[in-house]
Amino acid sequence: MLPLYYALMKYYSTVDEACVEDAMEALKGTYSHFKQFKKSSLTEAIMTAKSNGLLDESRFDLDANNELRVYYKVNDYGKKMIHNYIKG
Repeated sequence: MLPLYYALMKYYSTVDEACVEDAMEALKGTYSHFKQFKKSSLTEAIMTAKSNGLLDESRFDLDANNELRVYYKVNDYGKKMIHNYIKG
C-alpha cells in the first residue's frame, strides 16, 4: 500500500481532472481510516503539489452547497515526476 499522499498523486495521474472530493471518493476504500484522510489535509497536499509544479488548476465550479470546488489536472512535468518516483 502506498502512503496516502503518494496514492493521491497516483490517482491524479490516472484521471483527466478531479477535485478533492473526487479523489476522496476514489481513495476512501483503502485510506478512509487514515488520520490525514480529511478534506483539509488532502486539499493542502494538492495545493503543495500545485506549488511544486505537479498539478495545474483546470476549472472551478460550485457544489450543491454553493461551495467552491477547484479541479486539478496533472501536467506533463507532474506525470513524469509521479511515474519516476512513485512506484506502485
